[in-house]
Amino acid sequence: MKNNIKKYLLAAAGAGLMLTACDIERLPNGSMAAESITSDPDANLESLVRGAYAQLKTWSDPMHRLGEYAGDNMMIRGSSTDAFFQFISYSRTPNNYRLQNFWDSGYKAVAQASNIINMIKEGQSVEIDNKLGECYYIRGMMYFYLTRAYGRPYYQAPDKNLGVPIVNGTPKDLDNLQLPDRSTVAQCYAQVVADLRKAEKMLTIDNGPAYASKGAAQAMLSRVYLYMSGTYENPNRQYADSAAYYASEVINSGSYNLLPRNEFMNYNTYVPETNRESIFVIKRVASEFSGYDHYYGIGGMYANIGGMGWGEMFASAKYIDLLNETGRNDWRPDRKKIVDARANFIEPQYVMDGEGKYEEVFRFIKKVYDASGKHTNFNYVQATLIKNSNSYSCSETIEEVATTYEMTPVDEGQQIYSIRYSDGETYTGVIDYRMRLNRVYPEFYIVKCSREGEDSHLYSPLISRLGEIYLNRAEAYAKTGRYGEALSDLNIIRERSIPGASYSSLDATNAQERIDKERQLELAYQAERSFDVFRNGETLTRHYPGPHQAMEDIPATEYRVTFFIPQTAINSYPSGSTLTQNPTDNSGVILN
Repeated sequence: MKNNIKKYLLAAAGAGLMLTACDIERLPNGSMAAESITSDPDANLESLVRGAYAQLKTWSDPMHRLGEYAGDNMMIRGSSTDAFFQFISYSRTPNNYRLQNFWDSGYKAVAQASNIINMIKEGQSVEIDNKLGECYYIRGMMYFYLTRAYGRPYYQAPDKNLGVPIVNGTPKDLDNLQLPDRSTVAQCYAQVVADLRKAEKMLTIDNGPAYASKGAAQAMLSRVYLYMSGTYENPNRQYADSAAYYASEVINSGSYNLLPRNEFMNYNTYVPETNRESIFVIKRVASEFSGYDHYYGIGGMYANIGGMGWGEMFASAKYIDLLNETGRNDWRPDRKKIVDARANFIEPQYVMDGEGKYEEVFRFIKKVYDASGKHTNFNYVQATLIKNSNSYSCSETIEEVATTYEMTPVDEGQQIYSIRYSDGETYTGVIDYRMRLNRVYPEFYIVKCSREGEDSHLYSPLISRLGEIYLNRAEAYAKTGRYGEALSDLNIIRERSIPGASYSSLDATNAQERIDKERQLELAYQAERSFDVFRNGETLTRHYPGPHQAMEDIPATEYRVTFFIPQTAINSYPSGSTLTQNPTDNSGVILN
């Protein structure tokens, strides 16, 4: 048992023995002898830090999945036996290998960064201090992501609820091993803030967004303090002020620039080095993916491009409705019109008939009922369009029986109509071309995580960019009653994507709704959405088609808001040490 514990710790926490001499743009393919490291750590510092970055590559995949799949920006074509479906369905279990990978790789990064911090003396040179600053950033960022996944939202009794264990380095005595239980959420956030503020001071060299920098530390601090700032109804003004301060430091630094609308619409195609809006990304390169590997990357789940990718997760109807709120985005190839720039990251898959022509349909979403008449879900309908002399109708065939419906104009210019359906409900939809179905769902492909450098599904997972920072400051200002300044920041982001759609006012009655909406539109597919909902005490609603429980809402007070600690981590704790699991029902949730 003791030997197994040693192996586990060296694998999951002893990343200092897996230090590579590879460039950040490559996966680690070798190791450095422990004797070489300890005999001359300063000389090997460059390789040590690269090894810490390498851990982020493995970590970033499950990070994206648990962060994004648990939100309301995407849906999947059907249920799956893959562990990621538990994120979508909220069927929480401690035996989820993707959660285990998130935990293990996160703690490897913590351990590797900590070992470097513990081995290398500060103050030797600007270059060495900068490397140490990178390690402080990595460690602080890891603790933040781990805590927000496994710990309760900060506004809920942070001094009582548990976060994650704080273990800053590989344990020295493996023969008499004792490991700490989880620290409180408050203690974890204190560690995060301390590490990031230390990083801010030590990072004086900017090597681009693939590396930690002062701006990256400040950007993360703006987000961390926002998470600590409480809800709109009961804000912590001190933390909100701190979030605004660090956001301002980033914005006023002049190191980053918002891309203009036409460039932002192609944000996903730029490599990090040429993207002026990116602050920190986890750099990937094409050589890390080849052939079928594209199927298993982040972007490969959202789209099939050039025969690569599963293409079985699509933009949710809720997200599409938000994109269309100020005007219809028309994706039809021969009449394309993008109203909201963020709609350019969505690519509906239209089909042609045998003559190479598109078929016009009336597409809408209907309610689905069970045998007892209970409303249980939603589904898409693509009814064949019928052009009359001065009007439209549509026809749907079910079990070889065709039913025709008259269409009532809602907005003729945008080709939006309504019908009185056979179930007695009135539904609103659009005239569009028939889309390809995956099972029963139209394929609204998502390409925001694909085509970096125009290379299929290459994607460097995004951690921070300037667009988020303006929204962080807008929310922080709103929580302290500075609505005029909040409105200015909010409209900078909104106007970029939807010219002429700026809000005229912002106050206590509408600030949360408008800022939250803009965050959902802007930060979609960046693994932020579900956490944004819960940290502000809101309820996640997913009333749209998909195999998830569409009529089941998830309030921020639910036990399933947090993920379970991996059972493998609990089982690996030595005798005499305890790793406490999260509550398994709502009775164990501490709210105040």
